[in-house]
Amino acid sequence: MYAGLEADKGRGTVRRLLVTLATVLCLAPPLPAQDTGGGNGDVEKRLQALEEKLEAQRYTFDRILKGIDDILWFDRVGDVADIDKVFYVSAPNPKGEETYGISNERHPLKIWTYVFVPKKLDRNKKAPLLILPHGGVHADFTTYHTHIIRDFMEQGYVVVAPEYRGSTGYGREFEEAIDYGGLEVDDAVAARDWAVESLPYVDGGRVGILGWSHGGLIALMAVFDHPEKFKVCYAGVPVSDLVARMGYLTEDYREEFAAPYHIGKTANEAVDEYRRRSPAWNAAKLQTPLLIHTTTNDRDVNVIEVEQLIAQLKAADKKFEYKVYKDFPGGHTMNRSDTPLARESRREVYAFLARYLK
Repeated sequence: MYAGLEADKGRGTVRRLLVTLATVLCLAPPLPAQDTGGGNGDVEKRLQALEEKLEAQRYTFDRILKGIDDILWFDRVGDVADIDKVFYVSAPNPKGEETYGISNERHPLKIWTYVFVPKKLDRNKKAPLLILPHGGVHADFTTYHTHIIRDFMEQGYVVVAPEYRGSTGYGREFEEAIDYGGLEVDDAVAARDWAVESLPYVDGGRVGILGWSHGGLIALMAVFDHPEKFKVCYAGVPVSDLVARMGYLTEDYREEFAAPYHIGKTANEAVDEYRRRSPAWNAAKLQTPLLIHTTTNDRDVNVIEVEQLIAQLKAADKKFEYKVYKDFPGGHTMNRSDTPLARESRREVYAFLARYLK
């Protein structure tokens, strides 16, 4: 959709998106006036209507911000990468509504994915492929990853970054199709399969997957369930144990996971279901070379989660590599930041990937 976009057209698109954003903000509904006799019930109805309108506008804002950031990719890595963004299909959304008598089983879910190809790549030869799922419960792949993509372009990797179900920027229906630790993993694997089948310069025998935080969980679950499809895995500060996570995080976070469109139950109501979606409780499946990084000062994925994963891997007598940093500067951001230690840690990641893919 965006491949080959010229710089001047890109700037014009950004301007149009900003004008749209300003227009939406100007059209935001006014706050309800002071009650003039209709009673509390009338005020509550008006407040509820306002909340619903603002919630609907939030999805509009997400789409606009996604469009702006898509254009920024060309500014930030377009000198080293050929960039594309394409649809592929993955497992159907079991929570979707049947339309025109067409059941969900007959309607695979459409997923966007970013594709980054080094400009200097010799397309007459086969190149290694990296699958890079983003983090965040509801988030998306953004130019936050600019320096990482630039590094991989320099190293000669093709990078595919899927916007798996639950990602933001694509509307409410897609966001609420989330299947944390479940079908979203299938989306990442489907991105791998699409790339191997569709990009003639990709070597299907040299595919790795990596991610941080929620993306680390997806990477781990992908290699646990599909070891034949990946040669190597890196998981940085990965969400590892949802049962433990629900214990130390806030009530708002627990309510989000228990929402009807999400897992639908709390951890104490469905312990086995939360375990099924947790790397620590699936560690015995590991067959793929794996490197794990975590840090003791992580304020998002507490180190106790990753320690549990490490303990379970050891208990299953699995071979893997790991490092628990002592208070890494930046905490959860860890080696995604731009500090001497972060660059050193990323070099360790790159060397580990290259050991199996180069």
